[in-house]
Amino acid sequence: MTTQKLNVKRVDEAVLKESFYSKYVKRGLDIICAILALTVFSWLYIILIILGAFFMRGNPFFVQKRPGKDEKIFKLIKFRTMDNRKDENGEFLPDEVRLNKYGKFLRDTSLDELPEAINILIGDMSVVGPRPQLVKDMVFMSDAERKRHLVRPGLSGLAQVNGRNQIEWEEKFYWDLIYIGKISFWVDFKVVVKTVLSAFIKRENVTQGDMATAQDLCDYLYSKGLIDITTYTENLSEAKELLNARG
Repeated sequence: MTTQKLNVKRVDEAVLKESFYSKYVKRGLDIICAILALTVFSWLYIILIILGAFFMRGNPFFVQKRPGKDEKIFKLIKFRTMDNRKDENGEFLPDEVRLNKYGKFLRDTSLDELPEAINILIGDMSVVGPRPQLVKDMVFMSDAERKRHLVRPGLSGLAQVNGRNQIEWEEKFYWDLIYIGKISFWVDFKVVVKTVLSAFIKRENVTQGDMATAQDLCDYLYSKGLIDITTYTENLSEAKELLNARG
């Protein structure tokens, strides 16, 4: 895939441009879509809950704290794709071991994302917007990159339909910040259509290379030599404090 040439100045100067749609229509459509999903696919939720309890050896849901609009911490709900197997020392086994065939199927079809309809319904998320990253990712973002939190995070977004996990972090942020400056019904509609095509039909760009899970921002920056071990350690400590204080 050819990487988008980033317009650094445009990203640094990104500002939220609100419109009649973003102020008065978008949230209403989110609620309608969430209710429809929970109602129409209720049978699928029941089946996946039962299968998840069996294949994941217990709780079929995965709940994790993420930064949302205005960096408010909320609990993201997904179907669990990795089981809880541990070694003799009580430590979790590697991700690639715990990601079983059923979990991989959920990821390949994006069915693990279905419970996020609950997050959308209660107002933590939107159908379209920047994907909610980890709290520890947020503390490694620049001030410009953190502008992505001016809007509700989305089930899908411009970054997801322009490469998803096959593009570098810089390009993900590029698309996130482009989105906050051009929110419209037409943009959201195109993102939804492209998401359905890429995630459910073509099943593209779900994983990052041969990795079971995408590389965290902190590990990416450190591996590229963009931060030192001191910054790495201090920022992770900050993330833990944020989780304790605001979670």
